[in-house]
Amino acid sequence: MPRLLVAPPRPPFLLRPLLYLVSKVAGGDPIPARILTWFPKGAVAAGIFEALAPDASDLDPRILAIARVAASVAVGCPFCSDMNVAAARRRGLSPDEIASLNAGHEGIASFSPREAIALRYARALSSTPVVLSDDLAQALVEGFAPRERVVLAIAIAQVNFWARFNHGLGVPSAGYDRGTCPAR
Repeated sequence: MPRLLVAPPRPPFLLRPLLYLVSKVAGGDPIPARILTWFPKGAVAAGIFEALAPDASDLDPRILAIARVAASVAVGCPFCSDMNVAAARRRGLSPDEIASLNAGHEGIASFSPREAIALRYARALSSTPVVLSDDLAQALVEGFAPRERVVLAIAIAQVNFWARFNHGLGVPSAGYDRGTCPAR
């Protein structure tokens, strides 16, 4: 995919401290954040969306990691896959689990029933058109509290937001996971 944009040579003064903070938190080059500085209002809005994203206090961190990697792979975003696989490793996913997610495998024996539901949900919400089967909807209702379903949907939608943004501008992988997790 062609790269359509690079970051401005000098981002707006007020966004520079935020870019520094994002690079420290992300542990690498925040290419999408730097590109967003072409449109400061968009950068601030995306920053708020990212800062308030679901985290370990909202839902089991392994479930969030599985959902984010599954969504990243489903939409084929190299930057998202790279970043989310690196985070999944920190959340305790094994190399075999990550390899299975990257390969798009459906049944991963080491996943709990809730993790498997989150995986299926992430793939369903990341497909076009979105098709949520009655079976999956029932599993979500039985496996997750209402607040947890909202948190999970937001986490998956957030990956889809970034994937569409990154695809639209040709954002490449940034090497968070040393390039070992190609998106499908």
